[in-house]
Amino acid sequence: MKILRHGLLTVLLAVLSLGAQAIGLEALSGRDASAGLKEALSQGADYAVGALGKNGGFMGNEKVRIPLPGYLEQAAAGLRMFGMGAQADQLVETMNRAAENAVAVAKPVLGNAIRQMSVQDAKAILTGGDDSVTQYFKSSSSAALTAKFLPIVQSETKRLKLAEQYNKVASKAAGAGLLDSKDADIDRYVTQKAMDGLFLMIAEEEKKLRANPLAAGSGLLKKVFGAL
Repeated sequence: MKILRHGLLTVLLAVLSLGAQAIGLEALSGRDASAGLKEALSQGADYAVGALGKNGGFMGNEKVRIPLPGYLEQAAAGLRMFGMGAQADQLVETMNRAAENAVAVAKPVLGNAIRQMSVQDAKAILTGGDDSVTQYFKSSSSAALTAKFLPIVQSETKRLKLAEQYNKVASKAAGAGLLDSKDADIDRYVTQKAMDGLFLMIAEEEKKLRANPLAAGSGLLKKVFGAL
């Protein structure tokens, strides 16, 4: 009997929670919801670009630090055992520095995605999952970020002859099935990793905001995310 009561109580609490959420969302005006979401998007973008688009932003952060991919990282580990890892280390440093320089110019692209957010986008974010802000940035800005990042990454890797050697070795490794073909070009590999890191940092900020909207420091953010 106690188990049955506990089960009914759990269901009742869940229903009440969903009802409260619906009431909270309905109480928001369209203007408040849109403005609050744009503020949340801006906060996530500022945090991510600020954390990564600086010296050591990638290299000094284990969450986003860009390694040599798969098979090549294993090969580099072998070289280091014989005191021949300097070139591999130099290549890794160049890749991460290129990512830092690329992310540093991401803010206008992310800002444009925020300005172009539609009513449908806002509804999708409000009713979406815990990462709906991050997913919005991914869907709305990945192509533009790739176009913005790639030339910056190319200018960095071009200074290092090792990049050409990477492409040759990586191409052979991909042909032998030892490496994913999308990682066989250093510039595209770094560009993708730079975007992955950027979206990861945005996701971290979104997670914090959803977990504790009262700490957001903005009345509008508290109102919008407190209703979710």
